[in-house]
Amino acid sequence: MRSTTPRLSPLWGMSTFLALCALLGFWYFQGRPVALPDATLPGQRLQCASYSPFGKDQSPFDQPLAIRQSQLDSDLAVLSTRFSCLRTYSMTGLETLPELARAHGLKLMLGAWVNSDPADTQKELDALVAAANAYPDVVQAVIVGNEVLLRKEATGERMAALVRQVKARVHQPVTYADVWEYWTLYPQVAPEVDFITVHLLPYWEDVPYGVGTALAHVQAIHDDFARRFAPKPVMIGETGWPSQGRRRETAEPGPVNQARFVRGFVHLADRLGWQYNLIEAIDQPWKRNNEGAVGGYWGMFDADRQDKGVLFGPISNLPGWRGWLAGSALLTLALLAVAGRPRSRRAGLALPWISAAAAASLACWARQTSVDARYLGEWAWALGLGALSLAMLADAVLQLGSLAGWRQRALGMLGRYRRPLALAAGFAMAVEVLWMVFDPRYRNFATAGLLIPVLCLVWRPVQLPRPSARLLAAVCAAGVPLQLLREGWQNPYAWAWAVLSGAMAYGLYKPGRMPAGASIQGR
Repeated sequence: MRSTTPRLSPLWGMSTFLALCALLGFWYFQGRPVALPDATLPGQRLQCASYSPFGKDQSPFDQPLAIRQSQLDSDLAVLSTRFSCLRTYSMTGLETLPELARAHGLKLMLGAWVNSDPADTQKELDALVAAANAYPDVVQAVIVGNEVLLRKEATGERMAALVRQVKARVHQPVTYADVWEYWTLYPQVAPEVDFITVHLLPYWEDVPYGVGTALAHVQAIHDDFARRFAPKPVMIGETGWPSQGRRRETAEPGPVNQARFVRGFVHLADRLGWQYNLIEAIDQPWKRNNEGAVGGYWGMFDADRQDKGVLFGPISNLPGWRGWLAGSALLTLALLAVAGRPRSRRAGLALPWISAAAAASLACWARQTSVDARYLGEWAWALGLGALSLAMLADAVLQLGSLAGWRQRALGMLGRYRRPLALAAGFAMAVEVLWMVFDPRYRNFATAGLLIPVLCLVWRPVQLPRPSARLLAAVCAAGVPLQLLREGWQNPYAWAWAVLSGAMAYGLYKPGRMPAGASIQGR
């Protein structure tokens, strides 16, 4: 008996080859090295960088705080090759730092952590004064509090009084550090300090600046402060750019943009004779809990103390792109093996591209999760979305293949779960939409995690209970204008998320208009 299954045509092989080539181009484009001017000449050290001593599994909230002297010594040995000075934020656990800094030829700008607790604050100030007086050759300035006014943990009068207290007890210049707006909101602090320490972080501005305009913004604020507070010196106490995290309007994190901003800033500062401190020396993963994923990726070195290439040489947004290429290519071939023989020539042409695109989407979701997930709940949610995508993807590719043997049985089993999978996808999208409307600042778009479920629902509608489907569709649709309003029209990720949310709303609502008993299999 003649087989009715179409033979694999040469076009199927060509389509598969071209799809794999497209995968290669996709990952290479992300990982290609970009040449930029070095920050400094070989062997020349930069002025100063913020230093927090915590390892990748540590935080300042650990009790008891365990900072090993060997860890400090190892960090300073590395950082002394890049920087002349380090800025700190607290005295707790850093009692031996000045002595180690002296051994490594480093100067320090020591900071005391000021908060709303007078006893804790006084303990920090006493330790700061003691270290400054014991190591006058190492401690070149002291900083009384960091962004205390921004956090609203003190009044301007209290900060001015604390600065006066420390000035009476040390010989080094004394300052306070905060975001630039707070120097204008609390004018009583500036007369008390020896120099103004201002934080200029274009990424975190209420209206963020893209990397192309960020340096102009920094220069405009610095020049304004230099005029406003003359003859008092102005130091840029924090500036930098994140290497990972979510985009905010035109402000796109990434290794290339981080290197572009930092190197450009150093050249600008050297040309104009600015005093500066870069944030920061080493990535601090613990900050992700407070600032979202982006908070953990401002360092010149990663949390394993490996050089990120921010200052010198070619830089890549995805140094490990070959691994992601290999993984997505293997998943593409696995999906083609699951589908088996295409059921038609048209399916044969489409299957490789569908499989490659789906594999790339899942790989992007895995990569995003590795950056964004901060605790067990977020990991579980991301893994759940990945499993949901794989289940719906398997259902889709099996429907394009020749249904025989175990594939027929697998499709039948997946068919029984098609409705709960669709409801789970709609619920997941609705939750993500609500997060992006009401808590967007520290979250990222889950576009890669929900792309496959949305496309599957639009392509193969599933009959769902009308009340549930319409409620979820309404949430997804209502979130489109609200999140666009919050994100701004210049964020392409926001527009992609809006399109995906609208498509999900359509996919959820459309089955309600299907006639009862309509067969999905036969569509």
